[in-house]
Amino acid sequence: MIIDFHVHLFPPEVVAQREKFLERDPWFNLLYANPKAAMATVEDLIQAMDEAGVDKAVVFGFSWCDVGLCVETNEYTLEAMRRYPERLIGFCNVNPTTGEHAVREIRRCVEAGMCGIGELMPNGQGFSLDDTELMAPIAAAARAYDIPIMTHTSEPIGHDYAGKGTVSPRVVYRFVQAFPEIKLVCSHWGGGLPFYELMPEVRRAMRNVYYDTAASPLLYEARIFPLMYELVGHKILFATDFALIHPKRLIAHIRESGLSEEGQRAVLGENARRLLTCLHQPGA
Repeated sequence: MIIDFHVHLFPPEVVAQREKFLERDPWFNLLYANPKAAMATVEDLIQAMDEAGVDKAVVFGFSWCDVGLCVETNEYTLEAMRRYPERLIGFCNVNPTTGEHAVREIRRCVEAGMCGIGELMPNGQGFSLDDTELMAPIAAAARAYDIPIMTHTSEPIGHDYAGKGTVSPRVVYRFVQAFPEIKLVCSHWGGGLPFYELMPEVRRAMRNVYYDTAASPLLYEARIFPLMYELVGHKILFATDFALIHPKRLIAHIRESGLSEEGQRAVLGENARRLLTCLHQPGA
């Protein structure tokens, strides 16, 4: 089974009326002001999955600052899940700064069938991941439902790009120290955090932290896969950041990376299946 763990879905209205939404969210404007910046509807995703041989995808909307847009996008994700129940696994978009509203939205979405929270975008949504008082209600909801939280992370050095943000390994480490029992998925290889798991105290702290490979070909050489697999092999999640990267491209990137057959099976699907409790239910 191949599971893409990081896919953004956009309602057709957002795709068709991009300009209107650019005015409503500064971070969306930063990432999508260029008309060539690709956005995908559920139909676009299913076509890409079929072309690449991807069985399931973890899907969510954009990390809006606006509460209403989060709810609207969650509704579209739920609709997509109902249309393709065997293919799509939904995560709930919330803005943690909205406090109890975010908790209620998580409850609503999880009880409707979603399996996680995120992707959070601290820079775009106006908060810091290591603000433990702010994040405590979100962490409590994740703990109560036994679901993971996904957050954007980025490498603190290297080239700049739109939406890179400042959620560095140091910030993630502080979050994990505050909430060690939470299953946390760090996008974009955790900004290089897996390398620090060579430190015993960091490895112990990161026992519930997973790393997705979203946008990897734009950030790292292909040999990152066998190197990271040696370090944290059971915690690497195949992820594209579609529509930014087509799954065929990233699968080929992995196949050519030198990663073992065992490693490919783990990264492409087995690790994700183990993490997602919703896939352990009868009939999943």
